Amino acid sequence: MSSSAAPQVKSFPENSVEKKVYNIIESLNGYIPIPNDRNRLAFMLVKFMNGEGDAPVISVKNAKLKLKDISEIEISKIISDELNLIK
Repeated sequence: MSSSAAPQVKSFPENSVEKKVYNIIESLNGYIPIPNDRNRLAFMLVKFMNGEGDAPVISVKNAKLKLKDISEIEISKIISDELNLIK
């Protein structure tokens, strides 16, 4: 029995909000060491940027991230500042 190849992953355009949000969160990999945590948080923040989700301070708390060398409040502030540059 064989399985078919995995579907291709479609990337967001470089100037899209989604790509910018994912890049911001990916740049915090020193503080958020688990890739799945970064993806989950970025997804939540994209929804926030589209007017559907919670603010960064709430998203960071709800995502139950494993943080390294930083508090939830500090990382929420960093994220908020970076997201304000996108708007």
